[in-house]
Amino acid sequence: MEEEYIKLIFGLKLKQKRTEKNLSLFGLSKLSGLSKSYLNEIEKGKKYPKPDKIAILSEKLDVPYDQMVSLKLDKNLAPIGDVLQSKILKEIPLELFGIKESNLIDIISNAPAKVNAFISTIIEIAQNYNFSRESFYLASVRSFQEANNNYFEDIEQSVIKFSKAYQVDLTKPISSKELEDILVEEYGYTLNETELNKHHALDNLRSVFVPKTKTLLLASNMDDAQKTFIFAKEIAYNFLDYSERLYTFSWIKFDNFDQVLNNFHASYFAGALIIPRATITKKLNQLFSKKTFDENFFLDIINSFNASPESFYQRLTNILPKDFNIQNLFFLRFTHRSGTNRFHLKKELHLSHQHSPHANETNEHYCRRWISLKVLKDISRSNKEHIFDMQISNYPDDNMSYLVLSSATRDPFRENHFRSISVGLLIDKQLKRKLSFLETTNIKKTEVGVTCERCSISNCEIRQVPAIRLEHEAKNKKIEMVVEDLKNRFS
Repeated sequence: MEEEYIKLIFGLKLKQKRTEKNLSLFGLSKLSGLSKSYLNEIEKGKKYPKPDKIAILSEKLDVPYDQMVSLKLDKNLAPIGDVLQSKILKEIPLELFGIKESNLIDIISNAPAKVNAFISTIIEIAQNYNFSRESFYLASVRSFQEANNNYFEDIEQSVIKFSKAYQVDLTKPISSKELEDILVEEYGYTLNETELNKHHALDNLRSVFVPKTKTLLLASNMDDAQKTFIFAKEIAYNFLDYSERLYTFSWIKFDNFDQVLNNFHASYFAGALIIPRATITKKLNQLFSKKTFDENFFLDIINSFNASPESFYQRLTNILPKDFNIQNLFFLRFTHRSGTNRFHLKKELHLSHQHSPHANETNEHYCRRWISLKVLKDISRSNKEHIFDMQISNYPDDNMSYLVLSSATRDPFRENHFRSISVGLLIDKQLKRKLSFLETTNIKKTEVGVTCERCSISNCEIRQVPAIRLEHEAKNKKIEMVVEDLKNRFS
């Protein structure tokens, strides 16, 4: 264990033993002959006393010397020790959030009991929801995105720098061949499009990178847009000089937080390269200035880039907050297998605050009125490759409304599987100023809830289960009212 953590653990134990004896710092100072400021530094984990000083403290607090210097913590402090020994504070780049590790250590040392209770709660929640290490990393990156409105100027500038260095014309659609040439000639890659197909266990993988020989194994059933995105990510890893990286797409596991963060940065770079900021901003300005929503024009914008609908919608979450000051938005990706009644929310992002449609981990039924689910049902019943739809979703319980754009596509790697990508924009004064077509009548409006179990919409023809959560709340409310009435009558 690192020296600073050893000092912190000793400080935590000293403070615990002192408070158990109902001693103030002044009282322990008077009892031991050690200065109050010196004891304060020890308890904050900033100093580690010499053996003779430990012996004095051990004697005055009536604690065996070996117990004082042991790194083993009792039950009350054990969770904090687990966090420190796991070195998780080292794995997460706290500086990204403007946090110093020393500040966290100060918080822990100043209120160990409260911090311990908080950590214990987090651990219990994680266990109950099967919250893995990877999930924790991904949640950290998502928080990092949200804290920056999902826009990163340094990566945007890196894309421009790359395009100038390699003479990539950002005003035209980029092909996989153009990026392939850069990977092969500049970075010494070897491409193999036959090996992955020989291994059925790897059916869901699109690529595997072998660093020793710089061999990129590719699935053969990808379209050009998917291949272009993979090549753009590989270029990002090299151009941005990331040594900590993932070697499969999609990912299998993360070894450390840097891999997760660099994977996000590489994906952002790829999106910004394939869908350049200047081009998409100009096209969106044209769309937003129309008096009615032009669906064909919107689809033409998507098709003007050599990118999947998912990449396009992801790019919207970068551009809308920055260039249009539309910051109240969410992004959702659902998956669905035809013939089933289940819809799985696999990815989400919320900017500004937690919006109404969000992940629910209690196996409740997402509202079937969501356009995200409707397009999935529609495409599963058709032979189309892409279905688009939109609606204004009114959430009566929250008194909020969203303009939701959603696209559904087939999963090329799994038969009878589909996915939908949605971006929802909170309808507020800013959105009304930016979108000229928002007040027109050609956009359908629908009352929606979050899940059936929590939905107050009556006579819903597509409700999956009763609103049992609301019924339970109503029952408790009635009990409270009766009790309050009894209290007033018999007071």
